Amino acid sequence: MYHIMKRILVLLLSGLILMAVQLQQTNAQTVDDEIYTKQNVPNKKPMAYVSLREADVMWSKKLWQMIDCRKNMNQVLYFPKDDMDDRKSLIQLILHGVDNEGLTAYQTDLFKEIMTRDEVYDALGAGEETRDVRQADGTMEETTVQTGVRYEEIKKYMIKEQWYFDRKYSDMRVRIVGICPIREYIDDDTGEKRKSQPFWVYFPEARSLLSNWEVFNRHNDAQRISYDDYFQQRRFNSYVVQESNVYGNRLIDEYTTGINTLLEARKIRMDIFEFEHDLWEY
Repeated sequence: MYHIMKRILVLLLSGLILMAVQLQQTNAQTVDDEIYTKQNVPNKKPMAYVSLREADVMWSKKLWQMIDCRKNMNQVLYFPKDDMDDRKSLIQLILHGVDNEGLTAYQTDLFKEIMTRDEVYDALGAGEETRDVRQADGTMEETTVQTGVRYEEIKKYMIKEQWYFDRKYSDMRVRIVGICPIREYIDDDTGEKRKSQPFWVYFPEARSLLSNWEVFNRHNDAQRISYDDYFQQRRFNSYVVQESNVYGNRLIDEYTTGINTLLEARKIRMDIFEFEHDLWEY
């Protein structure tokens, strides 16, 4: 009888300890470091575009602009390097959309050839890699390892946008059509620096995803905006790298060099400004 009672007590104590550990783990998983529940951005829907008729478009031009994340204004697109609970860098968010939200990736900015998830990750440098790994006996042996996306290689983004003059409202407007991460990496075979455009995303399709994630606010954590607001309000710094032209949409640096590339980019922007300015009479 004594042994039976002792065994029952041991089982009860073990059960209580197990319940306490599980309760502690449950509490740890549900801890929220926010003092209030965020509902604005997580439940936000993108603002609908203004209705636009062909008859209202008096003038239009397509531009490609480069956003350099190393500039102070654009660093919110590059950070955080590690995924956080309420924030992702832009490339992390785009890949999250490809993995979980059905976001479509395209090979070019014409948005015709769709890429699979594996093709997207392969274009970003993820996949298998052969490395020399030191064994327990001190010898080196070639081993194939799985490598992930190196987010730090995405330092720039190219956006394709269309500027147009809406005579109904008598003002110049712009809509972003697509966005493409620019990968800068070292070629393992040649050791040379290379750049590539891994994939394009159709911006109107991505707006519902971008509107539900926050962009960091350096001055006030309670007044953050969404990625969609960030782009729609033009809070980024960029420079023109290409315009629609008769030569097949060539890049500016393909027909200019040095300081002339910068001057040509400024000239394209100034032409748009002067076009709108000249429509008004004072």
